[in-house]
This record gives sequence, structure tokens and C-alpha cells, in this order.
Amino acid sequence: MESEGTDDYETLISTTDADLLKRSWRNEKAAPEILQFQSSLVQRSREQIQLMEETVEELVANDEDPLTVSLYQMDIDRTLFLLRSYLRTRLQKIEKFMFHIQKTEDLWARLSRQEQKFAKQSIEDLKTHLEQSVLSKLPDRYQSHLKQSVISEEADMVPEPKLDAFVICRTRKFLGALPVDDSGEENPLDMYAGDMYALRYKSIKPLIESGQLDLV
Repeated sequence: MESEGTDDYETLISTTDADLLKRSWRNEKAAPEILQFQSSLVQRSREQIQLMEETVEELVANDEDPLTVSLYQMDIDRTLFLLRSYLRTRLQKIEKFMFHIQKTEDLWARLSRQEQKFAKQSIEDLKTHLEQSVLSKLPDRYQSHLKQSVISEEADMVPEPKLDAFVICRTRKFLGALPVDDSGEENPLDMYAGDMYALRYKSIKPLIESGQLDLV
């Protein structure tokens, strides 16, 4: 147990924010549902970008080697790409599943305050558009933007992420024999560090949320 804990600690301290941002970006792009917003990581990444930009300005002002300046600029561009793509991917999921996210407490809590504000505004805008362009012209029983008709028991017009979709994942450490089949049969799978698997997202969701698996 002590060796395993030491390995986890060494892995943590040897992982840079750039690595963490890339991992969060990959997980977000591959997961069918929106994941927890990485607030601290995003804030640190923004601060690092600002610091690197100031460093580049100083290097240019001091007529430093253009190659050195170029290497710093490459780091800035890479971090900016990852950060923007991470945030853009989340906004796209919010736009696609806004009604589902709003009515699901756990999903709503995963959003940042800015994302919650964006989701609320997007919902209001879409509701207004649907009511003015389509729903107001339909009979009363069909004027809901969530249900096909008033007799529908559930919000059957609200898109939801497909949690049973297959995803590609990689283990970060040896996990042992784990049940990853929701068929009701006991079919444990030996999961070794660094191995890749194609599994249903919902069967490995807790492992992704705990950081034991990465999506690719």
C-alpha cells in the first residue's frame, strides 16, 4: 500500500498543468456528457499564459535569441489552443443538452458560474424563438418546448447524452479485476496500467470521475 501511495504522489508532482489541461481536454471531448469544470486548473492556465506573454515581451524588448522567443510563443499557442478548445467543447455540450443539464442537479453543479449564466440565457433565447416561430401557432396541447404533447409523462423532446455509448479509455495504474459489464452477469475485467479498452461510458464513469481512467 505504501508503494502504491508513493507512486501516486510521484505521478502527481511530476504532472504539469499543461499535462493536466491536455488530460481534461481529452476527457471532455470524448465523454458523452459534460464533466466537472476544472476551475483551479483553468485559472492557473490563464495566469501562466499571461506570465508567458509578459516574458515574451521582455525577451523581444531585450533583443533575445529569436529561437528562444519562438519556443516561448509555441508554449503559449499550445496552451491557448487547449484552453480554448476545452471551454468551447463544454459550451457546445451546454447548447446541445441545455434543458437536460438544467433539470439535472448533478450536471448543473458541474458548470462554472459563467457557464450557468450562459446556459440560462441560451434556454431563454431558445424558448422565446420556439414560441414566436412555431409553438404559438400550434394547438394548446402541443405548445410545450419539452414534451410532444400534454399527455406525455416525461420531457420526451429534451436531448440527453448517450451514456451507454462506447468510449476508448486508458488506465493510469493497475486497477485489478473490475466489473465493467452492466448486463447483470459477473464479468470482471483485469485492468492494467497503460492498457486501452473500448467500454461503455456508463460502466466506467466513476473511474473517470475519480481520475483512475483517462478517455482518449
